[in-house]
Amino acid sequence: MPWDWEEYQQTQEKIPSFIKKWQEKCKQWKQKIKLPLILLILLLLWLISGIYIVSPDEVGVVKRFGKMVRVTMPGPHYHLPYPIETVLKPKVTKVRRIEIGFRTVSVGPPAQYRSVPEESLMLTGDENIVSVEFIVQYRIKDPVAYLFNVKDIPETVKDAAEAAMREIVGKTPIDEILTVGKYRIQQETKELLQKILDRYNAGLKIVAVQLQDVHPPKAVMHAFKDVASAKEDMNKFINEAEAYRNDILPRAKGKAAQIINEAIAYKETKIRKAKGEMERFLSRLKAYKQAPKVIKEQIYLETMEKILARTKEIVLPEKIEKIILPLGEKTLLKETKEK
Repeated sequence: MPWDWEEYQQTQEKIPSFIKKWQEKCKQWKQKIKLPLILLILLLLWLISGIYIVSPDEVGVVKRFGKMVRVTMPGPHYHLPYPIETVLKPKVTKVRRIEIGFRTVSVGPPAQYRSVPEESLMLTGDENIVSVEFIVQYRIKDPVAYLFNVKDIPETVKDAAEAAMREIVGKTPIDEILTVGKYRIQQETKELLQKILDRYNAGLKIVAVQLQDVHPPKAVMHAFKDVASAKEDMNKFINEAEAYRNDILPRAKGKAAQIINEAIAYKETKIRKAKGEMERFLSRLKAYKQAPKVIKEQIYLETMEKILARTKEIVLPEKIEKIILPLGEKTLLKETKEK
């Protein structure tokens, strides 16, 4: 077949026109498809935006047009996209902390703090002034009440804690606040603060109330130190007196018990001796009734023996010229004559 150059050129000229027509048709199709496709993609993205994940330390609170409709637990969930539904995820396991009477300027190390006298200075039960700095730790126990019942949770907790602490301190003497009463004050303040927040229905759980620093105001610090020193001296003297008492009382009681025991023994001795004398007298009386002369002679001799035993000089008849008399520890020979 012979080559037709003219026909070839006409064919080449027709190809660009065909492509141009195809391109024009594609543009028309794109214009028709573009808007619905974009709308579909936007719709899909809007629907996907309702997917949310609640962390293990959170609770999801879903709102529909601003009203709470449900609470979701940790895990993946879905809510109707904004603005129909929104979700809040408060951290219910987090322990929050509020400082009252002081503020942390720098965590350090070393840590630096700034006192807030208008919060820390309080009136005690015995009309003294004391500076009380403490912290309050709390966490969320009811996320719905926490989110919707109280507007400013930190400020509310701070004001309620300060009021509770002032009430407890106002019923306590300053000596107890500065020494042995700190634990009781912490516990009573915690209980009172919990009652206040429960009345507000704040949805909070007070974890702890901890006293950080309790001291008299700086203006009277020196006087308080003098009073404390005097009380220490007083306690020292009291302890010394109690030690002396504890030493002397047992000895006195022991001496008294000894005297009482001796008196009881003496009494028993006298009673038994008297009973013996009585029995001896009764037995002698019985013998006297049987032989009066013999008993009289015996009594006479016993009596004379007692009398002569205490006599230094004895006058005897002439018939007896020599006698031996006991005088103390010596034996003497003495001659006497009866005139």
